[in-house]
Amino acid sequence: MRLHLAAVLLASAVLLPGNGAYASGGGSGGGDAAAGLNLVPMTEVDVPVVDSGLVSGVLHFKLVLQAANPEAAKRIEGTMPALRASAVAAGIEFARLEVSALRAVDAKALDAAMTQTLHKLDPGVSRVLVVEVSAHR
Repeated sequence: MRLHLAAVLLASAVLLPGNGAYASGGGSGGGDAAAGLNLVPMTEVDVPVVDSGLVSGVLHFKLVLQAANPEAAKRIEGTMPALRASAVAAGIEFARLEVSALRAVDAKALDAAMTQTLHKLDPGVSRVLVVEVSAHR
């Protein structure tokens, strides 16, 4: 099952540039529609789903980090390896507690967990947008 939450980005009329670029006014190609959004995409994350001590599947998600300002967006790009490591750790914990083969992935809960974790690591991360999430065997 795949759940796409790209509607958040479509509502903002933003197309994200690839590989470490971010959309912001006056930045690298953001344009007027993206002014003030300061979005930084993170590469896809895959973590194991463990049930009763056995790997029962994979949780896959894509995140976009919304920075508080353009300076924070640049800093976030520089600290992306640490942010990604924290996202992987939080994803493993989320998968352990919340993901099951018997129900859909709660994207809202994943979003809240990622926002809390990444904001603690870097206060410049004002919000985490989950743009894709799926779990499969």
